[in-house]
Amino acid sequence: MLDFRLISLLHGLGFSRQLALPLAYIIITCLVLLVALIATWIVRRVLIRLVSHVIRENELHWDDLLLSNRFFHRLSWFVPVTILYLARDLLLPPGHPAADILGRLIMCGFVVVSMGATLALLGAINDIHRLLRRDRGTTISGYVDAARILTFVLGGIFLLAILTDRSPWGLLSVMGGLTAVTMLVFRDSILGFVASIQLTGTDMLRVGDWIEMESHGADGEVLDISIHSVRVQNWDKTITTIPTYQLIAKSFKNWRGMAESGGRRIKRSLHLDMNSIRFITDDELEGFAGIELIRDYVRAKQREIEEYNRAHGVDTSVMINGRRQTNIGIFRAYIAAYLRQHPKIRKDMTFLVRHLEPGPEGLPIQVYVFSGDQVWANYEAIQADIFDHLLAALPWFHLRVFQKPGGADLQRLEDGAAT
Repeated sequence: MLDFRLISLLHGLGFSRQLALPLAYIIITCLVLLVALIATWIVRRVLIRLVSHVIRENELHWDDLLLSNRFFHRLSWFVPVTILYLARDLLLPPGHPAADILGRLIMCGFVVVSMGATLALLGAINDIHRLLRRDRGTTISGYVDAARILTFVLGGIFLLAILTDRSPWGLLSVMGGLTAVTMLVFRDSILGFVASIQLTGTDMLRVGDWIEMESHGADGEVLDISIHSVRVQNWDKTITTIPTYQLIAKSFKNWRGMAESGGRRIKRSLHLDMNSIRFITDDELEGFAGIELIRDYVRAKQREIEEYNRAHGVDTSVMINGRRQTNIGIFRAYIAAYLRQHPKIRKDMTFLVRHLEPGPEGLPIQVYVFSGDQVWANYEAIQADIFDHLLAALPWFHLRVFQKPGGADLQRLEDGAAT
């Protein structure tokens, strides 16, 4: 009816009927496009700005992520597509050969806009979960990536069904028959999806964890866990990308337990020259008793030894007889006492000062304790300060650190032989 009136109006203005018909459809098309443009402008400039203002001004933070992912902006594309759909009979008459094509294209527009809005919503959901659970480091990136892939697959199926005028369920059944091909094409995605579910479901890995995976050269903090890969920022600031399923197929070390324990392990040894280990004479004991940290230990230990030797009638004129204190035993007691009074060492965690098996490099005295400060730089400084002190204290106990001879040592031997 509108087309007939417009054609009559144009004919009355002097246009021929052959020219008035296409001109009428051109005018109607321009008017519909103008209405769609104005409606879209109003929605974006008024409605979306109003919604954005409300979201930014409220006390919640998670809804801001809907804006950053442009969810409402993509949702506004439904307005022009809907107007075109409602006015499709005005653009082309139902019997026109191109009317069916136009209708299909408009329906494809609905599918494309729906896909865009769904992808934006999924991105917002992922960011919201990361914001709300940032203290736990958990992630749903694997599930979100799987949903994105499903969105593209379903969107492609519906687009193909609309353009070919076939049922989408028939296309789905055809894809089901091509299961082997589908498994081959989406092999990495399927393996990654299953692996991401295992990693997050069993709490094996979180964003922010420090992991070490030598097979892939990864040693640093987990930045992101997705369906296809896990990104790790190494301590040298390089980025290592590991296929997600590789974290299930191969072993890796997660240092989260250390971070949650409140302590960081110090495990280091002093290698002592075994030629410097000997018994302590009674005169030397008085000198050790002057060291405040082990004064009580030395005196209590000496009383215990003397009572034992008297009770067993030991001839103490020969030093090897009975029990006697050694310089290395007193030194171990000194290390333990020094560490117990150290303010940065955890006393409620594993605390060991022990011998290891002697070897070509002397006798290792291992310190196995935990630092209360987990920050890497502070931890290294604490460890260095402790061993600086212990190395400097060795001469007080008549002990020597083992060190392989260097060029200067060989030169001194040669000079001594020459003289």
